[in-house]
Amino acid sequence: MSAIRRAAVLGSPIAHSLSPVLHRAAYQELGLTEWSYDRFEVDEAALPAFIADLGPEWAGLSLTMPLKRAVIPLLDEVSETARSVEAVNTVVFTKDGRKLGDNTDIPGMVAALAERGIEKVESAAILGAGATASSALAALSRICAGEIVAYVRSEARAAEMREWGERLDVDVTIAQWSDAARALSAPLVVATTPAGTTDALSAQVPERPGTLFDVLYDPWPTQLAARWSGYGGAVVSGLDLLVHQAVLQVEQMTGRTPAPLGAMRQAGERALAG
Repeated sequence: MSAIRRAAVLGSPIAHSLSPVLHRAAYQELGLTEWSYDRFEVDEAALPAFIADLGPEWAGLSLTMPLKRAVIPLLDEVSETARSVEAVNTVVFTKDGRKLGDNTDIPGMVAALAERGIEKVESAAILGAGATASSALAALSRICAGEIVAYVRSEARAAEMREWGERLDVDVTIAQWSDAARALSAPLVVATTPAGTTDALSAQVPERPGTLFDVLYDPWPTQLAARWSGYGGAVVSGLDLLVHQAVLQVEQMTGRTPAPLGAMRQAGERALAG
């Protein structure tokens, strides 16, 4: 009998996380009957003690807000990808007890776009400037040949995006949110804003839109995504991102490749529909 192995997602709030559904579906498909994946409500103050108390049966952790930056000082090694945006969403525990941090959101975004045939674009637009926008900027740095325009609400957010552009060595142009309708004509639009924020833009979707990557997944579709697909534009959803980043997490934590993308996506779709 194989040894019991554990993994979990941590964050606050965490009750609605789909990660357990996705990872458990992967374990079932891979025949990893001794593996379990749970969720724990953990804030920044509780994180150090939580990690310190983990035993040798632990294989890895998924991290969501507000822990992606708070975990960095607790790790033995952090990947270049995670360092680039100061955000770790994946921790893998090695057999010798080391704690390795990585970011699968960035390659997950790239993989989700590639699945829809989007591997290179001439230009792109980002709606929003929060933590997800920095990951989007990092992902776009890998596939966008030309200008990236970020549409933001405040000068503080503008300054943050300029800083991320410098860190990532990406030429990012800042535009005001009041001009956000102009973003919709870009070949690739990445919407990183909270639910409802882009609803007012849906009426201004061009008749022949490019590709929309909307990082939301519940409720789905957003008004913007519905109008976009109604005009025949390609739409990549937040569930696509969630599944692709989880695929990479499963592969890192279990050492099994490839992770079952199809089974994980179906499990996520069933959970959202239910």
